[in-house]
Amino acid sequence: MVRLDKSLPKKIAVFRALQLGDLLCAVPAFRALRMALPNSKITLIGLPWAKSFVDRFPNYFDDFLEFPGYPGLPDIVPQVKKIPAFFKTAQERRFDLAIQMHGSGIFANPITVMLGANINAGFFLYREYCPDIDRFMPYPASEHEIWRYLRLIEFLGIPLQGDHLEFPLFQEDERDFSSLDKITHLQAHEYICIHPGARLPSRRWLIERFARVADALATSGLKIVLTGSADEIQLNETVGANMKAPFINLAGQTNLGTLAILLKKARLLICNDTGVSHIAAALRVPSIVIVAGSDPSRWAPLDYQRHRIVYHHIDCRPCFFSTCPVEYPCANGVSAETVISQAKKLLQQNLHVKKEGVLNAPVTDINLACTR
Repeated sequence: MVRLDKSLPKKIAVFRALQLGDLLCAVPAFRALRMALPNSKITLIGLPWAKSFVDRFPNYFDDFLEFPGYPGLPDIVPQVKKIPAFFKTAQERRFDLAIQMHGSGIFANPITVMLGANINAGFFLYREYCPDIDRFMPYPASEHEIWRYLRLIEFLGIPLQGDHLEFPLFQEDERDFSSLDKITHLQAHEYICIHPGARLPSRRWLIERFARVADALATSGLKIVLTGSADEIQLNETVGANMKAPFINLAGQTNLGTLAILLKKARLLICNDTGVSHIAAALRVPSIVIVAGSDPSRWAPLDYQRHRIVYHHIDCRPCFFSTCPVEYPCANGVSAETVISQAKKLLQQNLHVKKEGVLNAPVTDINLACTR
């Protein structure tokens, strides 16, 4: 830890106010931080939902501080009235170290400094604000999301502990899963999970193509389970209305823990590039990830044997729009036949019963099925 003080930080704040997939991709960095500083109190500063993330990762985090947003910070509507109290609380905690793991630092670095820690660390962009040139490294824009934050950990002199993801499961998750009404007739590895939703419309594949894929794979005798949040119940019903095969719609009926148990028992997951794909990667559940507007080189699972990434090459990727202004050519360019073909190949490998595999695959070897 050559870039930190000789006296190890006892109280650490990690600022990463983002969504589930973003936090899961940072788990290898969190793991390395905890292994290097087992006796430090580590607090995650994140969005309100992330309290459940901290509860799920008690080995890596000791506390949670809810971030109310801040004017100018993308993708977060600030709760302006709560901002002064947030900074007051953070400063009263007297952090020894605050690590900016939110992004490039254009917006996040001033926020990190205002936490009032003795030392700050993180990323910065050339010609943008750099709080401490000795502890802030240039933002590695071309790196995979997982390795981006591992580079920061390396920069700080902290030994790495692998790049594999994790998703801890608890006894209550299994208990809650067993109480779900619609899973009575589901047997492990005899069903496929299909997750057609994503937070942004620009990240979603076409409903009717999800339905065609589901019908094609159902002919093998596998049952079809549609997953999603409560906001995606109708989306899933629309997928089901376009299907000929029977299906189970579990949208809105699972929490993170029960969803993870459901995925763990599945033969295969087919989804958009969204948080559920990273849960599958963490649990080593074979998956087909359909990439629309996001960047596959940044977000694809690293275990290229177990996961197939399907996308259509297009020059406007990565997309920064919530709703596409040019009729979603990235999603339209991925055919149902391509996804079906990749899914059948993955099913034939029976990876759901093989626990060995590549945990530290080089990014250049990610299995990408690209159409042009």
